Amino acid sequence: MINFDDLYSVLTAVVPLYVTMFLAYASVKWNIFSPQQCGGINRFVAIFAVPLLSFEFISRINPYKMNLKFIAADGVSKILTLIVLFLWTNLSKNGSLDWAITMFSLSTLPNTLVMGIPLLKSMYGDDKESIMVQAVVLQCIIWYTLLLFLFEYREAKNLILTSGGGNNISKSNSNNSSISNSQRNDESFCVVQERVERSTRNEDDIVNVIQSLNRVAPAIATAVDDDKRELHLFIWRCRCCSSPSACEQSVEVRNRENEKAESVEEPNIIESPGSPSMLKKILKMVCFKLVKNPNSYASILGLSWALASCRWGIKKPQILENSVTILSDAGLGMAMFSLGLFMASQPKLIACGNKLAAYGMVARFVAGPAVMAVASIGVGLRGTILQVSIVQASLPQGIVPFVFAREYNLHPDVLSTAVIFGMIISLPITMLYYILLGL
Repeated sequence: MINFDDLYSVLTAVVPLYVTMFLAYASVKWNIFSPQQCGGINRFVAIFAVPLLSFEFISRINPYKMNLKFIAADGVSKILTLIVLFLWTNLSKNGSLDWAITMFSLSTLPNTLVMGIPLLKSMYGDDKESIMVQAVVLQCIIWYTLLLFLFEYREAKNLILTSGGGNNISKSNSNNSSISNSQRNDESFCVVQERVERSTRNEDDIVNVIQSLNRVAPAIATAVDDDKRELHLFIWRCRCCSSPSACEQSVEVRNRENEKAESVEEPNIIESPGSPSMLKKILKMVCFKLVKNPNSYASILGLSWALASCRWGIKKPQILENSVTILSDAGLGMAMFSLGLFMASQPKLIACGNKLAAYGMVARFVAGPAVMAVASIGVGLRGTILQVSIVQASLPQGIVPFVFAREYNLHPDVLSTAVIFGMIISLPITMLYYILLGL
């Protein structure tokens, strides 16, 4: 049974985070920081504070004693969510890959690093910090990579659909243009034929024909002027044409020109987004994005150091330890301060509308914990670890999925609302889960 002292200890750990966030929010509203200064603070947090905070937490865990059941429950919950969303996308009339990606972000990727570690540590003790760090490692190395892959897959699919439509349109326009050009060319060369039949074989009459041709078909006349020798051959052969309506030689010339145009304008080969070559391109783009993300380096280096440290008993040199901790200690407060700056920079608290905001909150605070509870019970989690797994699934929305959504322009207003509004209402909701699970 949870008593008042337990609740107060949780509040003493969490409330300072909200104080920092609202202080940053007020500083922007009071014009203490300019947009340029806010951008500099956010860049410092993204490049130094949060990656070093991740490295500090991850490097302290023992990878050889990780809770495999919790890792399995976390993986099963996300795979179940993906399967349900995949079936909805392919079998439902209202199914959409765009909304499937957004719902996956909302329901399975909470703010574990900034909110989860201090909150769960105050609720269930210091020994549960390693559970949250494991969740952070899984998010950074596996689930954010999968999310990037889904975004790139969507981009490739949309590009293919757009290219296919563009090719159809260009082909249609090309066909229409060819038909109209054919008609104009036939009429032009008929005029040439008639003029040549009426003219004499001297140079002045040929010049008159060129002038007439220039008025009717300037493009053809230009080509004629470029090669006088070809002009004479062309005109005098026109007198031998058997058709009274169209010049046979003009038809042959036009056919040769069309063949050249077709050989130059080869149709683009459109690959399916599921083809091996397209998947290879998508994976290359995902790797390129991960290489540019400092959190990827922090997670991999932290995990590598933890593996080496626990295997051979290596300790970080004191200079390195102090250099990391002096920034990582400020990382949590700076991350919350940056989140407050982000909240103040948005034009609306609920940018996507009340209906979509309600759907997002249900996905974040109801669907996510429910799926995690089913997966945790299914793999055999019981007792305090089961409570930890459910409460961590009810944390507010993670910031990284919003960054991806804004970069790929996929419902950034929904993710923005989930981050901002979710941070405001997450404390009472998380406390409610904590109380109900402790009964």
